[in-house]
Amino acid sequence: MNSAAKVQVKVDGRALTLSNLDKVLYPEYGFTKAEVIDYYSRVAPVLLPHLRGRPLTVKRYPNGVGGQSFFEKNAPDHTPTWVRRVKLPVPGSTKNRESIDFAVIEDLPTLVYYANLAALELHVPQWRVGEGGEALAPDTLVFDLDPGPPATVVECCRVALMLREVLAADGLTAHPKTSGNKGMQLYADWDRREEPSAYARRLAQFLEKEHPEQVVSVMTKKARPGKVFIDWSQNNPAKTTVAPYSLRARELPTVSTPLTWTEVEGCERPGELVFTAHDVLARVEKRGDLFGRA
Repeated sequence: MNSAAKVQVKVDGRALTLSNLDKVLYPEYGFTKAEVIDYYSRVAPVLLPHLRGRPLTVKRYPNGVGGQSFFEKNAPDHTPTWVRRVKLPVPGSTKNRESIDFAVIEDLPTLVYYANLAALELHVPQWRVGEGGEALAPDTLVFDLDPGPPATVVECCRVALMLREVLAADGLTAHPKTSGNKGMQLYADWDRREEPSAYARRLAQFLEKEHPEQVVSVMTKKARPGKVFIDWSQNNPAKTTVAPYSLRARELPTVSTPLTWTEVEGCERPGELVFTAHDVLARVEKRGDLFGRA
């Protein structure tokens, strides 16, 4: 196949032009753009509920994971008219923009459209927009667990269990997933009892005080070797977190993968919690959406 060849397809009635399908986006794995599109198409039933209503930030890799990449928040003018877009204020924008036209992935055609753009990573905030495009209050609490070497995801699992316990004491149910990189994240449905960043920070500081040899709640690099940084700041409305089932731009086509608590409890080696696109499709076929929330 000519790498520049274009293919016309229809996805749920929408006409799409797919291009460069045999371009290798993950060289070490030989994973092509066609396989990226296939993965997102097949994982869509469990992925879409976690994207709907959430303004989209993508990280695009037009020349694969070894090439230059860029974050894209603003949906360009050439974005198809059938892609949902919402104009939202962005105070303090690094590009001095007062507002951004965000895309919102609501359906399979939009997901395939972005996969064709080599938008390997899909990032969304902890809040949704309403039918009129207005920003709603946060509905999700998230903790990003980042291991400082030589700590690994194994240590993240231990801290995740601590977090699960303190969240449960407050009546919140935690849902774990890998970051698809070196760490993991815990999510919980948020009941808006207070400002989520303040609550998350308090829990992180509590665990740091209770387990100073394992946990750190500040971003300072020198404080983190061998410990797990509980990043509570991801609850800032201006921040995004990689979506469940999103690919990551690593050497392998790893995925931010929902986990069972049994897997978290039993993890003894980092490799146990590395899942590729192929692995995740098999997991979804067997177990459905382990994240248990949308």
